[in-house]
Amino acid sequence: MKRSEEITRQYFAFLDKHIRDVISGDTAEFMELNEIAGELAVSHQHLTDTIKKEKGKHPCHFYDEKIIEEAKIMLSDADKSIAEIARILTYDPSNFSKFFKKLTGITPGDFRKKQ
Repeated sequence: MKRSEEITRQYFAFLDKHIRDVISGDTAEFMELNEIAGELAVSHQHLTDTIKKEKGKHPCHFYDEKIIEEAKIMLSDADKSIAEIARILTYDPSNFSKFFKKLTGITPGDFRKKQ
């Protein structure tokens, strides 16, 4: 396996575990991309260049996408309020709604209604 493929695989595996850890409360907040790069023992720039080369988009795109996937799963289950989901995902509720809408085109409330 090429080094760039290995870094890409490690990045996605790290994201999955890290997001699960935030949701479960084992980790207090989402890491910055430069912190993730440090965990993977590569520079921020190298991680960015590698993910862009391998996957065609900036690593933050995939990070945000995975957070949105988890948010959608939680929104599909009506047990938690949108504000509670925002807090679980370490967002201020109003920022969470803006973030969700920016990436999906609809608000968390509209997404929930469509479920």
